Amino acid sequence: MSKETGMSLIRSRRGLSAKVASGLGITRGAVAQWNVVPSELVVRIEQITGFPREALRPDLYERTPTEEARA
Repeated sequence: MSKETGMSLIRSRRGLSAKVASGLGITRGAVAQWNVVPSELVVRIEQITGFPREALRPDLYERTPTEEARA
């Protein structure tokens, strides 16, 4: 299983922080201040980025055995 956090996933893709900010109606600077994906925004960010919520916040969501096999 990857140790990459949800925010490192977002930051590692060029332009994705801006896309998240735009999709949420906030500034890129606000997104840049996050250390973790805010729990209340996980589902919306999952929809914007396509990253599963289990990858964005593994401390809140468990992967199913099927997802583990794909990883």
